[in-house]
Amino acid sequence: MSKHRIYTTSVVSVYPHYVTKAEKKGRTKEEVDEIIRWLTGYSQEELEVRLEEKTDFETFFAEAPQPNPSRALIKGVICGYRVEEIEEPTMREIRYLDKLVDELAKGKAMEKILRK
Repeated sequence: MSKHRIYTTSVVSVYPHYVTKAEKKGRTKEEVDEIIRWLTGYSQEELEVRLEEKTDFETFFAEAPQPNPSRALIKGVICGYRVEEIEEPTMREIRYLDKLVDELAKGKAMEKILRK
């Protein structure tokens, strides 16, 4: 998938996959939402509106009210890329989210996922 297609993909089209991945491993939709809120600064209501509006990834991250400064602590490989080495900002944000959901599905404690 090209970068442009990823950026213009709606968050809601991928969101159910995040939830399914988490739930298959005994985690919850609420934990996925908590991760997204932590990463972006959206409230639960704002997140739900963004999903309903079918906001694309580029807009979702560009308009995030308060991107968490601790997201720079997210390190490691996801989808074959080291997240800390991704230079393009939107792609890095998408991979941060992928990495956090992956950590959730792998059973990491929320305190560690949220870099507390």
